[in-house]
Parts: sequence; structure tokens; C-alpha cells
Amino acid sequence: MNLSLQKNDRKAKILIFSFSAVVFLAVTALERVTLNVQLGFDPHLFALISALINSLVSVLLVAGLVTAKQGAYNTHRNIMLTAILLSVFFLVTYIAHHLFSGSTLYGDYDKNGIVDEAEKLRAGGLRIVYRVLLSIHILLAGISLPFILFTAYRALTGENARHRKLAKLTWPMWFYVAVTGPIVYWMISRFY
Repeated sequence: MNLSLQKNDRKAKILIFSFSAVVFLAVTALERVTLNVQLGFDPHLFALISALINSLVSVLLVAGLVTAKQGAYNTHRNIMLTAILLSVFFLVTYIAHHLFSGSTLYGDYDKNGIVDEAEKLRAGGLRIVYRVLLSIHILLAGISLPFILFTAYRALTGENARHRKLAKLTWPMWFYVAVTGPIVYWMISRFY
């Protein structure tokens, strides 16, 4: 995979910020929409696929970091581009899950869409842990997208020093999002 781009910072900024805004708006808007469609399978399968993709992305991020530190830059590039492609696929499965199954509340044991006081008590402190973990996950997922794209852009235009500097900010955010995605899934899936 020998992909490279012609440097055009102005165009890159417009494309990256536009794409990031569209993704943010789409995810935000579609979060509030549920389609009542019979798929012929449990739509929570999309959430499982999303968690599996995030798990794979987190492994790829570690492999990408290791190969970069080893100086295996072609391997690093291929790994990171694969992580980006998988993250796009993740986005599709994430949106599909929310479109076809709606939102799920942590602690909603009776699955009526309301977490009453008894359910809050039953969920205990894990409900707070879940909400903190999820809040940071969502915040960093939104913030990290333009960072990921700018980091890739710097690498693909051969601006390696700027790429490395930006990757030091991007990698921890992306890694947190990738690792906590499956944890969030594991915590909430019992309430599906």
C-alpha cells in the first residue's frame, strides 16, 4: 500500500473539518432516530461487531506504535491505514445499531426505557463508572476524528516530523476510544 498525497493544507483543512462535522452531526442526529424495521436478526449484533472492530483497532494501534518505533515505516503505514478503514466500518455498524435498536440505558433491568430508583440502587456504583467511562469515550471519539485525519494527512504528505508530533496527541485519544468501546459494550449489553 504505497499511498501518498499532494500537500495542500488549505484543501485538507476544509475536507477534514467538513468530514468531521458531517460525521459528528450524523451521529448526533441519528442517535435520536430509531427505525422500526424487522431485520430478521437481532440488531444488537451491530453493537457486537462494533466492539469487535474496536478491539481489532486497539490491537492495530499498538502494532502501529511498535512498528513506528522499530522504523518499519511501510508496515506502520499499512497498519494505520487499516485501522482507519476499520474505524470507518465501525462508524457504519455503530450508526446501524442505533438506527435499528435505539438507545439503551445502563441499569434498565426491566427494559422499559426508564431507570427508576430501585434499578439505580441495583446497578450501584457501576452505573457511575459506566457513565464516566462512556462520557470520556464519547468526548474523545468526537475530538479524535479530525486529529486522526490530520495525523494521517501529515504522514501521507511526507511531513514526518509534524506527523510524529501530532501522533503523540492522537494515539492516546484514539487508543482510549478503541479500548473503551468493547468495555462499554460489555457493560451495557446485559441491558439490551
